[in-house]
Amino acid sequence: MSKDNNNNEPKITRERMIELLNEDLAGEYQAIIAYVVYSQVLKGAAYMDIAKELELHAAEELSHAIKIAKQIDYFGGMPVVTPKPVKTSKEAPEMLRADLQNERETVGRYRERIRQAEAMGEFALSEVLRTIIAQEQEHEIDLSTALNIEVPPAIKPDEKQSKEQLAHSRH
Repeated sequence: MSKDNNNNEPKITRERMIELLNEDLAGEYQAIIAYVVYSQVLKGAAYMDIAKELELHAAEELSHAIKIAKQIDYFGGMPVVTPKPVKTSKEAPEMLRADLQNERETVGRYRERIRQAEAMGEFALSEVLRTIIAQEQEHEIDLSTALNIEVPPAIKPDEKQSKEQLAHSRH
C-alpha cells in the first residue's frame, strides 16, 4: 500500500475495498436482523417507544445495505449474503446495549472507510458513507437515550474493548 500525500492515509486497492465493504455489508445485514427481532421482542411500557424506533432503524439499515451493495458492484465485486452474528437476549437493556455496541463499531468503521475512499480518490463512496454515518449516529442517540446514558464514542476498527466496555457487556 502506498501513502497518499494529502492525508498520510494508506491507499488501498479496489479489491481490498471490496473486501472491507463486504464486511460492512455483513454488519448492515446483522443490524437489519437485530432491529427486526429486537423491535418485536422488547416488552414493557418502558420500551414501547424504542421498539417502534427500532422498526424504523431496520428500514434505514436496509437502505444502507443497498447503498453498500451498490458500491461493491461499482468496484466490480459481488456483495456478500451472510450477516455477522446477531446477539440475542431476553433482557431488553442487554439487547439495546448490543445494538449500541454494533452502531459504535459501524460508525468507527465508516469513518475509516471514508478516509480510505478519499485516499483512493473515490469521493462518491465517501459521500455515500457520510450519509450513512449521519443515520448511524442518530441510531446511537436513540439507543443511548433508551438506555439513559450519554452517547459513547465510536469504536475504531483496531481498538480493543476497554475495561469499561467489557464491564458494560457483562451487565
